[in-house]
Amino acid sequence: MVVAFNIAAVGLAADFCTKVAALAWLDPAHPIRLLGGLVTLRLLRNPGAAFSMGENATPLFTVFAIAALIGVFGWMLPRVRHKGWAVATGLLIAGIAGNLIDRLSREPGPFYGQVIDFIELPYFAVFNVADMCITGAAVLIIWFSVVKQIGLNGKRMAAKGEAEPVSGPESGAGAAEEVDESAREEAREPGDA
Repeated sequence: MVVAFNIAAVGLAADFCTKVAALAWLDPAHPIRLLGGLVTLRLLRNPGAAFSMGENATPLFTVFAIAALIGVFGWMLPRVRHKGWAVATGLLIAGIAGNLIDRLSREPGPFYGQVIDFIELPYFAVFNVADMCITGAAVLIIWFSVVKQIGLNGKRMAAKGEAEPVSGPESGAGAAEEVDESAREEAREPGDA
């Protein structure tokens, strides 16, 4: 849990500081092109979701973000026993909370607040650090759950829904010896000594 909270704190601080800097230094009418146009700093106030979709549903996005954050804290975080999942969870908390703070505290008012976006890539949406955290979390979640098939508890998910340990004291040579010893005991006949 400590890893998740540290990642969340760093991500949330980075999101907050970069949004404050964007509001202070960027002019929406004069975007700044960097790296030959590969990155453009363009200040936008986004009432919707990604690609400005759902601009009239800002309160719905706010309620959804609150529910998602409650779900992460109440269901996901208590089950995390794997460092990679802890990083993913921390990034998810930072991303959801960063944009939720905008929706609750920015103009035009609570639940209707516009998210501050300012990073633009060619042929892509304008986004912020919170969006990057959510994307990073999504990539890690897919990696651990689909590719590596490791559950939140750090155990490998077997084909029939059973979990096998990936790492920890219960895995390794000691655990194998314990399994072998118990198998030998079961195989002995009652009359064997």
